[in-house]
Amino acid sequence: MKNLNQNEIIKSNNLEININEPMKNLICGEWKGSDETAQNINPSDIADIVSTYYKGSYEHVSQTIEFASKVQKSWAKSSISLREEVLKDIAIKLLDNKDYFGEIIAREAGKPIKEAIDEVVKSAEFFNYFAAEAIRMKGAFMDSPRDNVDIEVIHEPIGVIGVITPWNYPLAIPAWKIAPALAYGNSVILKPSSNTPAIAYILAKIIDSTKLPKGVFSLTFGQGGVIGDTLAQSKKVQGITFTGSVAVGKELAKKSIDSMTKLQLEMGSKNSLIILDDADINTAVEASIKGAYNANGQKCTSCSKLIVTEGIYEEFISAFKNKMQSLVVGNAMNPSSQIGPCIDKKQLDANLEYIKLGQEEGATLVCGGEAIKTDTQGFYFSPALFVDGKSSMRINQEEMFAAIACVIKVKDYDEAIEVLNDTEFGLSGGIITNDLKKSMQFKHDAEIGNVMINLPTAGMDNHVPFGGRKSSSYGSREKSYTASDFYTTTKTVYIKY
Repeated sequence: MKNLNQNEIIKSNNLEININEPMKNLICGEWKGSDETAQNINPSDIADIVSTYYKGSYEHVSQTIEFASKVQKSWAKSSISLREEVLKDIAIKLLDNKDYFGEIIAREAGKPIKEAIDEVVKSAEFFNYFAAEAIRMKGAFMDSPRDNVDIEVIHEPIGVIGVITPWNYPLAIPAWKIAPALAYGNSVILKPSSNTPAIAYILAKIIDSTKLPKGVFSLTFGQGGVIGDTLAQSKKVQGITFTGSVAVGKELAKKSIDSMTKLQLEMGSKNSLIILDDADINTAVEASIKGAYNANGQKCTSCSKLIVTEGIYEEFISAFKNKMQSLVVGNAMNPSSQIGPCIDKKQLDANLEYIKLGQEEGATLVCGGEAIKTDTQGFYFSPALFVDGKSSMRINQEEMFAAIACVIKVKDYDEAIEVLNDTEFGLSGGIITNDLKKSMQFKHDAEIGNVMINLPTAGMDNHVPFGGRKSSSYGSREKSYTASDFYTTTKTVYIKY
């Protein structure tokens, strides 16, 4: 692997990227700096400054919105073959440099290197998928009950889309939002997380190197209160797609109501996995470990609430503990690390507070839950396991975004379902059982958007809808063919002849 601490410039395929100089915003089709810069550090090694970036201003965003609104009209009329070509080009350039881009993700997001490279590949798949969708866009002709009248139903882009993304999937989430937005003829303004600006800059450089008209895609770094608020309150932004916390999502909704902006909000979660007495113990442990601890529990589909029926409770805890204690926590760039660091000190401190809270609430801490020291100074946390939990505990109600799992004992399937649904969220959940009847019953009983049977709660495929219920999601589903519900508007045409 390349040593990314050395100055390096990627030059290939009409692409030039250098993150060792301050990264500019892509405003009105041009790369521009500003009066203020900020840095992001490597959570695996805080001595490693990954990049420096210029913060975008209110004026930058306002100018970008104005320009994006103008150029979108011509992009909306572009040929579907051009859109396909642009999206395929992005995918090719991602794959051509997947190891390098994966290392950038590992450095700034703390994601283990294999997972980080896999994220690059998955992101390329989104662009390839929507390249195909661009040439597969459908309308409909319908008969009218009136004589000599035909009806045509067509789908048109909605206009300017604000894309606001988090740090935990810093390339994949922007990819699955940007790809359909461009495929359906919209212009895009990306506001990435300040924790992971480098991979967003790289993606913007790739997009800017294609045949996409200047200004159709823009990148603005900076504070959500500046960038997000400006997008939400502008009457020239027709849609905002956001992934983040419930609190921020609700604020965006409030601020966008006057402009009647179309919203797609993916927010919090509290996912559960039910293990019934008849479950295969190895399947149960494997699914629980992956769901609870992969990506350090820092993803919206993680399961921190393990609901286990009493007949298998003790056996499950013993097997789970043995498995989890073999997990390797370490520097994300180390191929042997299975779990990287928390994203920053704030998250590490929050993890430790939840450990303290869980104990105060009466759950038993079996192992883990400590800050760890390694060869490099970073925000390391040992995966934690609580047992004897109650559904009412805050550790079983709130989204912790941490490698913390709590086992709750229940009597039977009916009680397990009650506990699973006892939350304000409804994103993902699962059941481990060999009972076909219970499996079929579960998919109807679970008040969630993504149902997993004998699988971890995390691990969604690219070509199917994604989203939740209750406070987890607002608006239409993401990914797959359902993306057109958000990125297009339907027009019905009546023709008299």
